[in-house]
Amino acid sequence: MTMNFQDIKSIKQKLFTIIKFISIPLITLGMGLEIWNIQTLTNNTQLPNLLNPILILVHIALSAHLIEGIIALFYAHKKNQHPIKYAIYTFFVGTVGLLELWENNDT
Repeated sequence: MTMNFQDIKSIKQKLFTIIKFISIPLITLGMGLEIWNIQTLTNNTQLPNLLNPILILVHIALSAHLIEGIIALFYAHKKNQHPIKYAIYTFFVGTVGLLELWENNDT
């Protein structure tokens, strides 16, 4: 069985949709965890030690998504997209947002 272009495009769309549905709540939860961490630091308390490895992953993910959002902010106007809206969208969905932006042929 060979795959044609339509099959690959359909699989990619389904994969992007799944990633978006997973990424948005995870980034939101990560932001909540980070806010909780900041709150504990300001009150001289501590997060449970169990959350320390998760917090490291959250720092990495939020940093990566922030960088992707900044890239989208500066690149969106070239693709006829509203820069701030697309930056926020890309922050929440990550690399998928940048890939969609770069595939947009409205230039």
